[in-house]
Amino acid sequence: MKKWLLLLLLVACGDTKEAKLQKFLLKGNLALKEGNFDQASYYFGEAIKVDDCFADAWNNLGTVYFEQQRYDLAIENYDKAIACKPDFLHALFNHANTSYELKEYYKALDDLDKIIKVKPDTALVYFTQGLVYTKMREFDKALYAFDKALTLDANNIDYQVNHATVQYYRKDFNLARAELMRAAEIKPDEPNIYNTLALLETDNGNYAEALKQVEKALVLSPRQPYFLNNRGFIYLSMNEIEKAEQDINDSIGLDPYNAWAYRNKGVLYLMRKDYKSAERLLKQALDMDPFVDKIYFYLGMAYLNNGNPGLACVSFKKSEALGDKMLTADLIKGCKK
Repeated sequence: MKKWLLLLLLVACGDTKEAKLQKFLLKGNLALKEGNFDQASYYFGEAIKVDDCFADAWNNLGTVYFEQQRYDLAIENYDKAIACKPDFLHALFNHANTSYELKEYYKALDDLDKIIKVKPDTALVYFTQGLVYTKMREFDKALYAFDKALTLDANNIDYQVNHATVQYYRKDFNLARAELMRAAEIKPDEPNIYNTLALLETDNGNYAEALKQVEKALVLSPRQPYFLNNRGFIYLSMNEIEKAEQDINDSIGLDPYNAWAYRNKGVLYLMRKDYKSAERLLKQALDMDPFVDKIYFYLGMAYLNNGNPGLACVSFKKSEALGDKMLTADLIKGCKK
């Protein structure tokens, strides 16, 4: 997620209050740019000592915490920036991004709506809105938001790929493929294009083609945890368990917050008939991100094999409601008893 960091230059000399504020802000920004979070926090804190309602410092202090994935603290500081300056659009956007990370999607949408009322021609805001709606599985609204972003910035590959990804989630595979191929013509070195194509081919059972596409993504972005995890799932689908386990473990090592990797590890344990471990990992994935694809089906299988048919049927019902279409006739029959 992108963030706005207010970069202000020194505009005054001497020891005036404004000069002190700008001096501390500039030093904090430079430290933040260099990844020195402790030093950045110190300088922003010194600015706040000079003026306890200096919104720029509160905003940038929030970004210090955001960069460290300490989202609860980030949101507190963005709140203070907005309280001091209610029309502070940079802080509102940062607040929306942080709410997104905290899975507080309605709060994120509220922030974005406030920005749109003032700046209705900001493509990045519509793009972020599309990301939020995607997580909420409001796919029609997500497409509308991405369309708005593309109207304002037609050649943005991120916008195009996310638009195509929503088509994939809607199971409009032909549309998704066509959009991704057009994006590849514009920017053939964008790895997310090939990663999404790999997801699409996996869903269609074309595992050799899926593997080919994800390998393209990994050539362009080696050791990218999401791509490694997706390759691991393709290997699972091909019943190449050892290769799958290596990729999934590598993905978790690189990004321990990736719920999809925990789902895939849960699937791996299902295949190994270690159902207790599978249930634990699938629950962990669900707690981390309820959006994870087909999570309720796999969790239902873990419950069923752990002797919890009631919980299994609850999960299967949720899976069907989400359109996974993975239940067999026997599983449906078992839940009707």
